[in-house]
Amino acid sequence: LGKQDYKKTRPMLRATRLKAEAKKTALGVKEVALVLAAILVFLLAFYAFFYLNVSNEVDPDLDPDEN
Repeated sequence: LGKQDYKKTRPMLRATRLKAEAKKTALGVKEVALVLAAILVFLLAFYAFFYLNVSNEVDPDLDPDEN
């Protein structure tokens, strides 16, 4: 008897709610790393595609039997 529960004041409740919303909507390190990895894979595939196409071209000065 005689104990009173601790009741948060209105500004404290608002701050807690804003903090929770910010945490929910913030981008995490994991998401940023996944996006960067996807971009890197795309660029590497693009580079490899053109590198292989250029390296497989036959040099017109060479005799075809020498390859």
